Amino acid sequence: MSIELIWAIILCIAIFAYVVLDGFDLGIGINYPFITSKWERDIAMNTVAPIWDGNETWLILGGGGLFAAFPLAYSVVLPALYVPLTAMLVGLILRGVAFEFRWKDKSKSQIWDKAFIIGSISATFFQGVALGAFLQGIPIEGRSFNGDWWHWLSPFSIFTGIALICGYGLLGSTWLIYKTENKTKRHMQVLGKRFFILTLMMILIVSLWTPFLHPEYFQKWFSYPRIFYVLPVPLLVLIATVFCFRALIKNYDLQPFLWSVLLFLLSFIGLMISIYPNIVPPGLDIWQAAAPRKSLQFLLIGVLIFIPIIIAYTSFTYWVFRGKTKPNESYH
Repeated sequence: MSIELIWAIILCIAIFAYVVLDGFDLGIGINYPFITSKWERDIAMNTVAPIWDGNETWLILGGGGLFAAFPLAYSVVLPALYVPLTAMLVGLILRGVAFEFRWKDKSKSQIWDKAFIIGSISATFFQGVALGAFLQGIPIEGRSFNGDWWHWLSPFSIFTGIALICGYGLLGSTWLIYKTENKTKRHMQVLGKRFFILTLMMILIVSLWTPFLHPEYFQKWFSYPRIFYVLPVPLLVLIATVFCFRALIKNYDLQPFLWSVLLFLLSFIGLMISIYPNIVPPGLDIWQAAAPRKSLQFLLIGVLIFIPIIIAYTSFTYWVFRGKTKPNESYH
């Protein structure tokens, strides 16, 4: 396996870790409009209070890794997606500020609740828009982006933005099923089933839409004999769907969240199958965009040291704050 491919896998791991870990954080904000009582909102926020900011470590690793290992891809993707990525960061900042100020400025807690909702939904929406714009392809001339300011805006990118809101809503509701009890848990079980149905519909539509964005995508999914190599992915999605629905119906605690994560993983793998070996579709592959091999080898040493450290302290944090969050517990 080449050093370039190893770095591509590392970036995929970092991006997926961010999507899942910050996904249920943002998902709580997406569920917030349906949680009307203040004490339920307090519990929901306390389930992620010790861990939410650490989850964004993976976003930094993904962005920094792209800049260091694939500088050409970084220089193409950023100008193409400046608008949605900037809007996403503004949403994340608003979400973070609202998270802290809600506890400090109790007289304006309703205002900060609304800011938390707006920040979470907007950050999620523009993440999805950026993903859709990336999948539909970025025009390149020479070694730079060759599109206009609004290239990212399309029906597909808007739809993927809405789809990600539904998906993060599922992660958030199933996380709260796992972390809460009694009335709050029952409320989340209802919301979880609704977000599950919406997410399933979105996965189906995006899966059918994506192969028609580029002929290369279509060939990878429907040409013979490639169709037999990729067929396990939709079959596993079907199995995960059945088990996730069963877990929600049976009112299990942890299983709905784990099956939801698996649905995200399989969807992520499907998207990676579509674009591989490109790192910027439709025409810039991993090897063309990579930094010099000596640079990649040097950077890999640091990554192999620090990723286990990140995994260790993240795992320790989740272990310390495991179990149900009680109404009288607070971390502020």
